[in-house]
Amino acid sequence: MGKTNPKEIAREKRVKRIRKNITGTPERPRLRVFKSARHIYCQIIDDVAGNTLAAMSTVDKVMLAADIKGKADKAHQVGVKIAELAKNKGIEKVVFDRGGYLYHGRVKALSEGAREGGLDF
Repeated sequence: MGKTNPKEIAREKRVKRIRKNITGTPERPRLRVFKSARHIYCQIIDDVAGNTLAAMSTVDKVMLAADIKGKADKAHQVGVKIAELAKNKGIEKVVFDRGGYLYHGRVKALSEGAREGGLDF
C-alpha cells in the first residue's frame, strides 16, 4: 500500500535524492538515521555487502534502562552508544545519512553524540 501523507512522500523523495550521492563502503560505512514521533533509530550500513554492521535506538534495552529525560538527550545518548558499538567492531569513519530530515534537533544531537563517542564524519 502506497503512502498518502504528503510529508512522508516529500521525505521519501529527499531520501532518494540524498542516497544518489551517499553510499556506505566497507572502509567507510553509512550511518543512517530514522526518527519517529517518540523514538530515534540509527544503523551503520555497508551498502556494498548489504549488511547492517551495528544498530542502536531508544527502544534498545540499554537505552530503556538509562533514565534520560527529553528526546534530544536520548538521541545524543544513542549517538554515543552507536559510536561505542562501532569502535568495538573496528569502525572509525562513517558517512552520515540524515534520512531526509533537517540537520537540526534530534538528528543533530545524535550526530554530535556519535562524534563525541569517537566516530569521524
